[in-house]
Amino acid sequence: MLMGTVACSVRPALHGVSSASIQAKPGRIRIMAIKVGDKLPDATFNTMSPEGPKPMTTADVFDGKKVVLFAVPGAFTPTCHNTHLPGFIQIAGDMKSKGIDTIACVSVNDVFVLNAWAKQTGAEGKILFLADGSADFTKKIGLEFDLTARGLGVRSRRYSMVIENGVVKSMNLEEGATVDKSSAATVCGML
Repeated sequence: MLMGTVACSVRPALHGVSSASIQAKPGRIRIMAIKVGDKLPDATFNTMSPEGPKPMTTADVFDGKKVVLFAVPGAFTPTCHNTHLPGFIQIAGDMKSKGIDTIACVSVNDVFVLNAWAKQTGAEGKILFLADGSADFTKKIGLEFDLTARGLGVRSRRYSMVIENGVVKSMNLEEGATVDKSSAATVCGML
C-alpha cells in the first residue's frame, strides 16, 4: 500500500490514459484531472439514434473536429436544467458560426434519461448528448465526485472544454454549484 501523498509525472500503463499524473494516497492511486494540452482518453459513450441507443467512442466524437464539451452532474437537476444546458441551447448557433463543429454534453446518466432531457428542453439537433452511465470517461479524466451519501452515486464535476482533434485546448472547471466559468457565454467568449 502506498502511504502519504506523492505527485509524480509518470505515464501510467492504463488503457486510454495518455499523459496523466498519478497521486498516491493511503489505500488508493488516483489519476489527476485532465488539463490543457492533454489528449482525451479512449472511452465509449451511448447516444440516442433513430434506431435506439448507439455507442460512440471519443474518436467518433472528437477526432478531426473542434468540439465544445460541457459536463453536468445530472440531467433534470435544478442548476443543470435551469441554467447550464439552456445557455448552450441559446447560443449554439453563435458557437457554430465561430468554427465549432459539435457542441456535446456529457453526464453520468443513462442514454434514455439524456434523450428525454434533450426532447423536453428543445436541445435535439443542437447538442449531442453523451451518456457516460458508468462514469467511465468521467473517471478517466479525473473529474468525478461522489454523491453517494446524498443518494446520487458518482457524478461528473461541472466543466466546459474546447477540444480540437481530441486535445484539450481550454478547460473551465467550476468549484461549486455555480455556472460561471463553465457557462456557454464564457466558452463562446473564448472562441
